[in-house]
Amino acid sequence: MYALVDCNNFYASCERVFNPNLNNKPIAILSNNDGCVISRSDEAKALGLPMGAPIFKWEKFCKENDIEIFSSNYPLYGDMSSRVMSILKQFTPDVEVYSIDEAFLEFKGFENFNFNDYGNQIRQRILKWTGIPVGVGIAPTKALSKVANKISRKFPEQTKGVYVIDSEEKRIKALKWLKIEDVWGIGWGLQKRLKAKNCKTAFDFVQLSDDWVRKTFSITEWKLKKDLEGIPSIMLDEVKTKRAIATTRSFEYTFSDIENIKERISTFATSCAEKLRKQGSSCHMIYVMLSSDRHKKELEQHKASKIISLPYPTDSSLIISQQAVQAVTTIFKEGIKYKRAGVIVMGLVPTYNHQMDLFETENPKHKPLMHAIDGLNKKYADYKVKLANQDLKRTWKMRQERLSPRYTTNINDIIKVK
Repeated sequence: MYALVDCNNFYASCERVFNPNLNNKPIAILSNNDGCVISRSDEAKALGLPMGAPIFKWEKFCKENDIEIFSSNYPLYGDMSSRVMSILKQFTPDVEVYSIDEAFLEFKGFENFNFNDYGNQIRQRILKWTGIPVGVGIAPTKALSKVANKISRKFPEQTKGVYVIDSEEKRIKALKWLKIEDVWGIGWGLQKRLKAKNCKTAFDFVQLSDDWVRKTFSITEWKLKKDLEGIPSIMLDEVKTKRAIATTRSFEYTFSDIENIKERISTFATSCAEKLRKQGSSCHMIYVMLSSDRHKKELEQHKASKIISLPYPTDSSLIISQQAVQAVTTIFKEGIKYKRAGVIVMGLVPTYNHQMDLFETENPKHKPLMHAIDGLNKKYADYKVKLANQDLKRTWKMRQERLSPRYTTNINDIIKVK
């Protein structure tokens, strides 16, 4: 059996844990730089606030309806997510973290368990230990556990947040209830093609012949169909080493001077290097991109990128930052107001298992230096040790005018009990 555990309105729930006055109130969470709505509580959804709404257009609506608005507090959300995932690993060792607010669990050797009771134990422990409400869907396959989870969320009073598909009758009833556009893994393009075949529900989809699905679509859709039939075909994903690592961000404000842009690129490159070292990889290539604000049509637009090939693989922040800064200098154009930049490291190889070069190699002092820097930053957190060309006060420069305290990751923001 598989379970999908999904945190209810996760970002809003994280804010409510430390501010109970927000319970039952409509809440909206904004994207980077306070741009648009990326998360809403059920109360905000009921009022008609759409996902992706630009806040400058909907600010009046939010005020009229007493919707509480918050900037994204990623340190808080990430820490709370980590706590939830660690609790889930107490119930089974086989856990796939699917996103920041949901995870798949596989139950091997649980044949004699009462899964409804077990699901309630999961839900109650997470709620008690973190304050985050979750929905639990349990079924014989991953795709069906997604369906079960949707039912637990749609009918909270009847299911009490837990729903188990453990019979053929329940499976068929669930598939007939679920619209084709709500099936996990079926995107907009696939919806249109299936609806043209008169597929309106998940049940209609599983009635299609296996041969037709394989010929018309791909092995992925065929596996989804088998999963919905109750035949496990989509297994838990193993943690894989990334083939490329990217750090891209919009700026807090538009920059038209090269010095500010070089500082941002250095910070992005250093972040990529830290991620490389964390997964034990080195890169052969660095891709640097720079673009103006495409939303301001009245301004001159410019978008450019450059790829740098390195003579030897590296995970050194010094080398990756230096090469990235040199690259952005060549693509920078005077008079343009830039809004976004990014660094991607590619051509990844294992750090301690790659082809050596006879004539060119990395300075041997870099490895122990990077190890020492990573150790200090891990110990003291908040990126205390940086390169000299980085901003020493702020790492991620974003407009966050409605930011709540980082209750669990910043000693200065811990709640004080009087």
